[in-house]
Amino acid sequence: MKDILKQIIKSPQFAEGVAWNRKKFSANEIVVKEGELAETLFFVEAGELRVTRHVGLGGDKGIQPGVGELKEGAVFGESCMHTLLPRIATVMAVTDVTLLELNGEVLSVFLDDNPVKGYLFYKNLFEIVIGRLNNANHTVETLMAWGLKAHDIDKHL
Repeated sequence: MKDILKQIIKSPQFAEGVAWNRKKFSANEIVVKEGELAETLFFVEAGELRVTRHVGLGGDKGIQPGVGELKEGAVFGESCMHTLLPRIATVMAVTDVTLLELNGEVLSVFLDDNPVKGYLFYKNLFEIVIGRLNNANHTVETLMAWGLKAHDIDKHL
């Protein structure tokens, strides 16, 4: 993804300040908050981030567990890229980070106008999303196995 994004942001049709911005965040600073409306995609140019989600435990109790780490070269925010939608997770800087924030609407027009770059961008994004889906499936399977063991399901079979 890094190579195709570098090509895109160097294009005169994809001007800094209109189509994208470079942003810096300090360690422990929140980059995006779960539930915020947005239509941008982020690329991690440098640094590390933690992805968390709110989990309600009933009543007014809840926890905010980490569900992933993002490092240099990662992208996030793709679910909000084409439509104004709420962010599905909170992302916080673990170290000082530098991000490229890409305007989803401008990116969509650019990719339509540049189909080869569009194909390469979406091919890379598809591979990233499939990797995340595989990781999520593994996590669900592990949690189900843990839950079944914790409830000693063998007694009931």
